[in-house]
Amino acid sequence: MDNNVQNDNKARLFEFIFGREKNKKWTLSLYNAVNGTHYDNVDDIEITTIENVIYMSGKNDVSFLINDDISLYEHQSTYNPNMPVRQLMYLGKLYDKHIKKTNQNQYSSKQMVLPVPKLITFYNGKDDHGDTVLKLSDSFPKGRDSKESDVEVKVHMINIRPQYKSSILENCKPLSEYSWFVEEIRKNNETMEIGPAVDKAIDDMPTDYELKEFLVIHKAEVRNMSITEYNEEETMKLFAAEYFAEGREQTQRENVARMLERHKPIEDIVADLDVSVDYVKQIEAEMLVKA
Repeated sequence: MDNNVQNDNKARLFEFIFGREKNKKWTLSLYNAVNGTHYDNVDDIEITTIENVIYMSGKNDVSFLINDDISLYEHQSTYNPNMPVRQLMYLGKLYDKHIKKTNQNQYSSKQMVLPVPKLITFYNGKDDHGDTVLKLSDSFPKGRDSKESDVEVKVHMINIRPQYKSSILENCKPLSEYSWFVEEIRKNNETMEIGPAVDKAIDDMPTDYELKEFLVIHKAEVRNMSITEYNEEETMKLFAAEYFAEGREQTQRENVARMLERHKPIEDIVADLDVSVDYVKQIEAEMLVKA
């Protein structure tokens, strides 16, 4: 068993397939499909994914150097418009690592030479999102007094669900097979637990698929990673729901307090905000204590 496999409890399936030294041929195929290139020497790739990052902490799936590019690839099963800032933060770590490795001095009067960043998110969530470009500037305040940003980050999001028939899938057989596999797990999971759903997807994978042998050999690791990812996705959904609920509650409290400060009658507040009399009185009591 190689060293990469020993840390698979922190890996994700996409990284396990496309980010390993022994699978560089699949990484190269993916790079060629994304960029319309025809590189054929796997030794041209240098994997730069930062290791030993705690799971669910913003770790990027796969990053690598080839030619003069540094590519950051991530798979997302949930739509995330915040990928530009996440990738920017990760890119900063990679640049820091690259500068030290190449013995460049960022304080020198000599211009540093840095690889060109290419940021890609492969999306296959259930929500209907087509190919798009996510921009950091979309997160900036909009309005008459907003200032023009000196920084922009673009992440190209590509939908890889089979029904979208992306040209990327046509040009990269391993990605097409990965897309099929994830879709099968999702379909199986509708009628069975996630573990058996993964096992069935591996068993049902056509024998001529390049990934078949690899997934069978590493069936236990693939099963565990898929279960972890499924649990992570459900956990993140729960976090999002709780955060949304907390936000609504806070906004509601602020609205009630504002109306009380304006001496609006309690019955009017109840009618306008669709809250209970007791709720309004509780907030009123809290305001009196703080006064």
